[in-house]
Amino acid sequence: MKLLGLFRHAKSDWHDARARDFDRPLNARGRKGAAVMGRHIAGHGVRWQRVLSSPAVRAAETIELAAQAAGQSVPVEWDRRLYLASSHNLADVLRELPDANASALLVGHNPGLEDLIFDLVPDDGTCPLRALVEEKFPTATYAVLELAIDRWADLDDGCGKLVHLIRPRDLDPALGPSHDDDGF
Repeated sequence: MKLLGLFRHAKSDWHDARARDFDRPLNARGRKGAAVMGRHIAGHGVRWQRVLSSPAVRAAETIELAAQAAGQSVPVEWDRRLYLASSHNLADVLRELPDANASALLVGHNPGLEDLIFDLVPDDGTCPLRALVEEKFPTATYAVLELAIDRWADLDDGCGKLVHLIRPRDLDPALGPSHDDDGF
């Protein structure tokens, strides 16, 4: 079995219309959400052997703030292929991981992360957490999947079970949609 974590970047700042998408930083709510989620991820107890992240500013700030809030130093591998990657491209990156790594955390973007869950977790009605993802996979959401594979190269549709899903609003209601300060 392999363990896969997915961590969507936190809420980004859309106020500078001239900024390139890649360069958008987190807004104040995003910085708070990243910290809240970082403490949760550390407390959840999974020690991620590999952390791979999109190098986009909002993703980089998310994992850096999360690690700082958790009081941990996290070696991050920046992979440009994760920037706005499709589910198919994310799966290709995962298939390249060494089998010695039993766990990996991806930090990235939607719709790729959400679609990866849909591809890996069967839509057979046995996973209530999958139904929550179908509603929305908001910014700074963290998910953990158990993969019924021994080798990363064997990653395929339907091999996963979603065993943990937490959104920022589940930990702090002020980070929920009714408190959106920027409309995004």
